[in-house]
Amino acid sequence: MATGGKCVTVKRVYEKPERGDGYRVLVDRLWPRGLSKRESALHAWLRELAPSDELRRWFHVRPDNWLTFRKRYLKELALPGAAEALDELYRLARQKKNLTLLFASKNVQHNNAVVLKDLLEGMRKPPTGTGPARKMRSRQAKRVPR
Repeated sequence: MATGGKCVTVKRVYEKPERGDGYRVLVDRLWPRGLSKRESALHAWLRELAPSDELRRWFHVRPDNWLTFRKRYLKELALPGAAEALDELYRLARQKKNLTLLFASKNVQHNNAVVLKDLLEGMRKPPTGTGPARKMRSRQAKRVPR
């Protein structure tokens, strides 16, 4: 549950649309096989939020490496094309009472929509891995007396 009574959920795109889904956003790069646009009942398709093909394939053969996938995916979300789409997703999350992130993966617990939901619930951007906080930590570590 996001702040302010707003709800962000994740759901397989193949599941039947429900009234409580609210605004439905597909976050996969490819259109789901065997599903018509009418059946999907989408409001938006933000394909730029999907992990790269390379990362998606890597995770498919290594499903036990969830934390590594998550870390790499967060780095990809900081890239310009994904960052713009992520801004759009944040905007939608602020405007809509219910937001459902749709994905096609059979793995319902570990997929990119789950990572996006976590970001939205925290309403913060993914870490870039650089910046003042990291530099400050390394400087502070050097000043510690031995």
